[in-house]
Amino acid sequence: MNILIWHVHGSWTTSFVQGSHTYLVPVLPDRGPDGLGRARTYHWPESVVEVPPEELADAHVDLVVLQRPHEAALAERWLGGRRPGRDVPAVYVEHNAPDGDVPRTRHPFADRDDLLLVHVTHFNRLFWDNGTTRTAVVEHGVVDPGHRWTGDLARAAVVVNEPLRRDRVTGTDLLPGLAEAVPLDVFGMGTGDLAGRLRLSWDRCRGYELPQARLHDEMARRRLYVHPVRWTSLGLSLIEAMHLGMPVVALATTEVVEAVPEEAGVLTTRPEVLARAAARYLADHDAARAAGQAARHAALERYGLKRFLDDWDLLMEEVMR
Repeated sequence: MNILIWHVHGSWTTSFVQGSHTYLVPVLPDRGPDGLGRARTYHWPESVVEVPPEELADAHVDLVVLQRPHEAALAERWLGGRRPGRDVPAVYVEHNAPDGDVPRTRHPFADRDDLLLVHVTHFNRLFWDNGTTRTAVVEHGVVDPGHRWTGDLARAAVVVNEPLRRDRVTGTDLLPGLAEAVPLDVFGMGTGDLAGRLRLSWDRCRGYELPQARLHDEMARRRLYVHPVRWTSLGLSLIEAMHLGMPVVALATTEVVEAVPEEAGVLTTRPEVLARAAARYLADHDAARAAGQAARHAALERYGLKRFLDDWDLLMEEVMR
């Protein structure tokens, strides 16, 4: 099967393209948002083929995977007038939790009868107003990085991109309180000046912008993983931390309450409990190891790559009928 898909979310797409199909990824000369082409920081198989827009009009495409509202019109133009959902089968993958007036947030593709709206978590499907559009859920799956946890650094890992801009959404305002209980290492884009902006010492809160190839090794050296995010879809960094064998201390919000079992860490809506749990794992290496082992087992069971790809194959067979 030839699948047209834009390179939008690197981690998710890395899992998606591990399947048995050919993946046509648009590429533009400037490699801008609509034409990133193949990933440069993730390992993608040879079955991912870069295609300039001018070649798509004559390309054989079995399925279009949309991920942003404007891609439907873009695909129609680049496919020589073929309409996703009408002239070629299509699905829309919604990666994000709704924003704005959340109980009433209407999905941009609500009330469509020409495609399937696929959510990455059950929470997202519940909270979006999907109208009459058919929906499905395919939960995340990740390429297993292996059990790498050592916990030899008595610090907590946090992974978040642009924490200063996103602020309360990612729980950035909670970091000073957490840093009093455990020293934090925050990984992600826009974290280099985090300590200074939060008026924290470098020892209590360090920011690192690392290449993807080093991230998992550095995370696994930290004693625990802290997930202070208030409102987002289920972060792949959390699932990756569980695969690594890291104990989890997280806010009990969105899909996290489904993803992290009790034996794998501590979930709470109380920041002070979050800080105490982090301090306990910091002080007890054996407890951290046991929780991390449980986290890895849970992640492999629910968020393994094979299950993810099998679910997608079944869904695509249904769409193609």
